[in-house]
Order: sequence, then C-alpha cells, then structure tokens
Amino acid sequence: MNFTHYDLGNRTSGEIVEVTLSGNAANVRLMDSLNFQNYRNGKKHRYFGGHTTKSPIRLAIPSSGHWHVAVDMGGYNGSVKSAIRLLPGALPTFRETPLSSVPSLVQRHEELPQNGSDEYKNYDVFTSHASEDKDVFISHASEDKEDIVRPLAYALQHSGLSVWFDEFELRIGDSLRRKIDRGLSRSRFGIIVLSQVFFTKGWTNYELDGLVTRAITGEQVLLPIWHNVTKQEVINYSPSLADKVARSTATHTVEEIAQEIAELIKGENKC
Repeated sequence: MNFTHYDLGNRTSGEIVEVTLSGNAANVRLMDSLNFQNYRNGKKHRYFGGHTTKSPIRLAIPSSGHWHVAVDMGGYNGSVKSAIRLLPGALPTFRETPLSSVPSLVQRHEELPQNGSDEYKNYDVFTSHASEDKDVFISHASEDKEDIVRPLAYALQHSGLSVWFDEFELRIGDSLRRKIDRGLSRSRFGIIVLSQVFFTKGWTNYELDGLVTRAITGEQVLLPIWHNVTKQEVINYSPSLADKVARSTATHTVEEIAQEIAELIKGENKC
C-alpha cells in the first residue's frame, strides 16, 4: 500500500499535529512506533485519526513518546498531497468514535461545533494525565533496544501503563544521572533486561544498584527478563537475581511478556 510517512520523532503529550490535505479525501493515522511498524507490514494496528474529507485535520499527541503520521488513500485510486506542522499549546477538547484495529476498516470522525472559533478544530480527544510517577522503570543496555526493549516499552505503554524508558524521557541537555535517579525513585516496578551486554555496562549496573536498594526496602518490585542468556550466566553475574522468577525471550514473545507484566501491575494497582 502506498502512503506518505512523517516521522515526528519524540513528541510531548498535548502537542497538536496539523495535517493539511490537497486534493482528494484521505486516511490520516497517528501511530506510535509499534503500531506504525504493524501498519507498514500490513498487520493489525491501532491509530488515532481515520478517514477525513476536511482539511486541515488536527490530532492531539496522546502521550509522550515517538510518533508517526501516515497518509494514504485506503487502497483507492488517486493521490493526495499532504503537509504537516506541529502546534504547541492547549489541548483541544474532542469526542471520539470507536478506533479501528483492522487496517481495512477506517472510522469516521464526528466534528463538534466550532462556536465561532477557528483556532482549533475539534476532533477525537486523547487526553493524557501526565505525572512524574511511573508504573515501571526499564533498565537495559542500549544494544538491546531494537530487539526487545523498544517493542516492550511501547507494548506496556499501549496497555495503559506509564513507563520510564529513556527514549520517552530524555531530552537534549538533560542530566542523565538526575533523570535516571528520578525515574528510579518514582517507579513502583523495575524491569531489568539482563543480557551479556547488560552485564558489562556501567550505567546498567548503576541503575541495578538503585533498583536492588529500593527492592530491599520494599519500595519497588524487580521484574527480571533474560535476553539471550542462560541461568548459569545470570548466576555468575548475580546469584540473587538468578533466584528471582524471570521471563526469558527464549521461551516468551515480547507481547506475552508485556501482557503478563501489565496484568501483574494492574492487579497490584487494584489492591
């Protein structure tokens, strides 16, 4: 399927994406990285937006993270030119119809009255309740991002959890140590992606020290994930970590691990 792709990079919750169309109506989809990959591969995906005959269309970034916009004709003949810009400022109010998780099914928007104002058009609302408190902190080696960590972070976020993941949190000029310390201290669960590279990294060991300290005091729960390592290798690195029940990417998919973690954390939140 032909489509125009706009990589928005890391965006902040509440920013507005304005898409201007020239010509025919089109499908405009705002997606996080995990769902964009599924969309591009023709798989089931979730998105914000849909079929529109109006231009411009404005969509709110629902949560901080890496976002993409795709514009397509939905399989119909013809073409459409498009352009985008990002608008800072207040989050508009919206009403939504059910979102589609099937690529071939596109839901139409219901536009609200403008009340004489042209500052923002009212489309589907996706509000975000920003907070420094996080459900889970992910400690990992950067070399493991592509294979497991990034998909895991997006899957957890998509399940409704607030996630401290460096790509979600770090901005140019930030103090890495301060950001990590804040993330460690404000997260109730700590995921540790153990791998051969993790064992050798200075920052991962710094994070692990903080996670273990908070786990000992009962302030945090450790959730180890083994990635391409054996139990003996984990024992050699940390016998206490090897004693904890873990999940391994050798026996579980990222989606299965994310679902189990989400169910655990949501169950704890109800207690």
